[in-house]
Amino acid sequence: MLFSSMTLASKLQPWWLLLVSFLLVSNIYDCANAEPQVPCYFIFGDSLSDNGNNNNLATTAKVNYSPYGIDFPKGPTGRFTNGRTMQDIIVQLLDFQVFIPPFATARGKEILKGANYASGSAGILNETGEQLGDRISMNMQLSNHQIIISTLAEILGKCSASNLLSKCIYAVQIGSNDYINNYFIPEFYNTSRLYTPEEYAAYLIEQYSQQIKTLYNDGARMLALFGIGSIGCTPKAIAEYGTNGSACVEKLNNAAQLFNERLISLVDELNSNPTNAKFTYLNPSGTNTANSLGFTVTNASCCEIGSDGELCVSNSEPCANRSQYMFWDAVHPSDAWNAVIATQAYSTQSTTEAYPLNILNLAQQQSNNEGELSVECTGRKFSYHYVI
Repeated sequence: MLFSSMTLASKLQPWWLLLVSFLLVSNIYDCANAEPQVPCYFIFGDSLSDNGNNNNLATTAKVNYSPYGIDFPKGPTGRFTNGRTMQDIIVQLLDFQVFIPPFATARGKEILKGANYASGSAGILNETGEQLGDRISMNMQLSNHQIIISTLAEILGKCSASNLLSKCIYAVQIGSNDYINNYFIPEFYNTSRLYTPEEYAAYLIEQYSQQIKTLYNDGARMLALFGIGSIGCTPKAIAEYGTNGSACVEKLNNAAQLFNERLISLVDELNSNPTNAKFTYLNPSGTNTANSLGFTVTNASCCEIGSDGELCVSNSEPCANRSQYMFWDAVHPSDAWNAVIATQAYSTQSTTEAYPLNILNLAQQQSNNEGELSVECTGRKFSYHYVI
């Protein structure tokens, strides 16, 4: 069994831990008869999760070219990494036999397994990332989700669709761009002049809480809310700001931490309400463990970086030892690091990394409490009573 093997792997030496974890996740499809632990999985977010939604947009934030996808079976797909995103790997760990399709190309009954709405450069705020071109903001992603809901209702009927939606996991990883493509570029945005870092975090969480309310009112009952990672530790941040002797750019990480602290408080608030929904916070950083897991390069990109200081040069030759690099380009993690963070989110027992539930525990909520988590369905109408 996969999870038993992972437990055994955790007792091995660090280099072997990385190798075994990578092989286990890479070969998860060998369990051809395994049923997914949840019937569907919906993904909202930015370039950390985008799997092709930006490909046909008028934006510089798209990567449907080589060397992106060099380690992905289908080659360049629009994923901002050499292989799989963290969400791809979580989907594999949940025993799905195919990756969740991007909203841009999702068709027919494949949406019964979910949809990926994530868009490179997108943020919680509508204007975030606009200096890079078109993007699908979180609010627009919610609108796209409502299109999928309507299509599901046409396929299944409204009552069956609402019951299906209540059993899905909704993964939301967004907010990084509201800092690196908004707050910290005052030449394009005035948010840093309007708000202190503390005020800005509060403002973002206020907007974010309304977006989570929309998801709930649209039928979501199991929500995984990912915090902002160590945005001050990316090669781009280090090159742009310098570190003054620190390992990372502290002002960026401190701002992200303010957001994460408020997000954890929001999760507590949501879970304290007497509803049939479950919310959990996931920490996507884990940078302190990189060296012990065999990552020998933690502050440089694997590929040649272009003039934007962020993305790989088209058709350039990347590094050969990609499994030893935390970062693929100057901002986005490698497949190998995504595997570490995804496995952590899925099965960690640390409340610092997953609070109060990891993804495995969250998935078990729908199987252990089937009736409790089902949305009420009277006739052909949805019934929601929760206000955040």
